[in-house]
Amino acid sequence: MQKVESFKLDHTKVKAPYVRKCCVLDGLKGDKVSKFDLRFLQPNAETFGTAAMHGLEHLLATYLRETLDNIIDLSPMGCRTGFYLILWGEVEPLEVKEGLEKALKMVLEATEMPAATAIECGNYKDLSLFGAKEYAREALEKGFALNIYGE
Repeated sequence: MQKVESFKLDHTKVKAPYVRKCCVLDGLKGDKVSKFDLRFLQPNAETFGTAAMHGLEHLLATYLRETLDNIIDLSPMGCRTGFYLILWGEVEPLEVKEGLEKALKMVLEATEMPAATAIECGNYKDLSLFGAKEYAREALEKGFALNIYGE
């Protein structure tokens, strides 16, 4: 059985927050897809509260599309320490870091939660704008590294 790429990462050595380019995948027709880890919290030491993470997912899914092109998906990590971002093309980490920081500044200015109704979301009662802003503020204050070992 082939090991999943993110399971090969030594989670005891990384220093969050960071932006990490996991891989570039080649499609069958020559297209490329870039996958990134947007790690906000230190693995095995911190976790997002679910309402705050869910809220930040809604906000980033909206605002990242205003700061970066060619987004396919933003998904929460099951360990609740960050998000996966998938984009068309070969994208550089600095571009993603800058787009993420701009989007997080937009989160801090948000006055309402996008897609916060039963029609738009499968768990709309579990969203926290306040919590999402707190995590956004904290991550921006710490700063996102491009080196996952904090050096």
